[in-house]
Amino acid sequence: MERSQPSFDISRRTALKAGSAAALAALLEGLAWIPKRPAVAATELPDIQFDVAQFIKPATAINGVQVQFGPVHTYFETANLRRPPTLADQTALANALSTIESAYEFSPAGVMVFVSYGLGYFSRLPGGLTGGSLAGLHMPRLAFDTNRFALEEAKAAPTDAGQAGIVKRKFDITPMIGGSDVLFTIRSDDSAIVQDVLRYLRSASSTLNGVSVPPPNLPLTWSPVRAMFSQPGLPRQIAEREGLYYADRINDQSPMWMGFADQQTSSTGPAAACTFAGNASSQLTTARQGDYFDNGGIQNLSHVILDLEAYYARAGEAGSAEDETFLERVQYMFRSDPPPSFGGGGDPFLNGGGPAYLPSTFAGTGDAALGAQGVNTPGNQHRIGHLAALQQSSRAPDGTPLHIRMDGPGFDVMDVPDTIVRPGRSGNVPKLQFTAFVPTADFFDTMRRNQAALNLQTQFAVNPLDNGLERFLTSTRRQNFLCPPRRHRAFPLVELT
Repeated sequence: MERSQPSFDISRRTALKAGSAAALAALLEGLAWIPKRPAVAATELPDIQFDVAQFIKPATAINGVQVQFGPVHTYFETANLRRPPTLADQTALANALSTIESAYEFSPAGVMVFVSYGLGYFSRLPGGLTGGSLAGLHMPRLAFDTNRFALEEAKAAPTDAGQAGIVKRKFDITPMIGGSDVLFTIRSDDSAIVQDVLRYLRSASSTLNGVSVPPPNLPLTWSPVRAMFSQPGLPRQIAEREGLYYADRINDQSPMWMGFADQQTSSTGPAAACTFAGNASSQLTTARQGDYFDNGGIQNLSHVILDLEAYYARAGEAGSAEDETFLERVQYMFRSDPPPSFGGGGDPFLNGGGPAYLPSTFAGTGDAALGAQGVNTPGNQHRIGHLAALQQSSRAPDGTPLHIRMDGPGFDVMDVPDTIVRPGRSGNVPKLQFTAFVPTADFFDTMRRNQAALNLQTQFAVNPLDNGLERFLTSTRRQNFLCPPRRHRAFPLVELT
């Protein structure tokens, strides 16, 4: 017997009441699927919490590009402490995490949970985050400036709304910085498992995977969930279901809203290189193996609204004076000197106008400057590619990437002004739920400033409309967290108080 298709035209009020995760789960029903992956026998889970490449196999080649897709569903759940954590709280959280990993295997078929901590958490420990305090004694410091900690709060980027001279076309929203004590990152190929784990952590359920378990009763006040999905073709399918007028311009094989893929294995660093202790390629902090936070790292979490109307615009749409063709979009995303592809040879808009899977080649730290000068670019136009700009500082001297990106699409109402919600629609808009693991907050801040590339834009007279992806992105929330080693993931340092 056929099952009737449920209605997906969720009202804005219903979506807000249910939360973005519930709304997105309903929207994805019938679109997302659970992929088949080879079983992974995990005898011991990694001390580096985000060292999960071996658990999300397989890596595969698409159009000659090696890619590896993470779990389909990821929830980012932030929370604040109601009081300083106690040893009993530490035990409760440790037991809760162990219970989850007993109920579900550590894999995309089961669930993978990371826990990270913001500056607010450490400020609640005795002495706060000062030089002689408990946290101050154990927190890694920058190798080039030992007066600074590896964990610092996120900063507004030079191209964020509210910065001097920056006005976004549609979503002109100044980002909120910081604000949360704890971050839980919950990942699975099955959205029902992610929701099951989240209800348990919130003590909203006394079962886990159908088995009765005592709720953890953590001393936390929970924030709205940010839900992310990642699967080839899903953005296009959602755009079609939601009636977005540019839906047929999104590549139907892309896992990302902007029509390309960013799951290339060549652009992801080895997990050890992204930790405080580092590896042979790079050591950016004072941490050494055996230190309390040695195998930890910084997790940046940013919430980004995408202006896809401008990104996919034809002349006359979204204030654009010209067509934003595949050739221009691929230069904004990658590089211009030369672009990795000139398109499919047909309509430069239909189904993206060109391939979704392209190599993220590292062409050296000076690549962005060459594009900005118009060297070897189509028509010698001065253009800066997003990837080339990042690569000014994203790698070690030996070329090893020093970051692990774990971002993907979102589609919700968070931070969307009521004044621009489409009448009669859900109010959801395309998002980039961005997270990345890096060795230090300073490293991420430098990389983000290089991504903005305002210095190159000024030096080489690059039209702001030709500077990467900056005009299409509005970050509304930014925060840095410390992701401790697995052995200290439950309310770190409390046992030493």
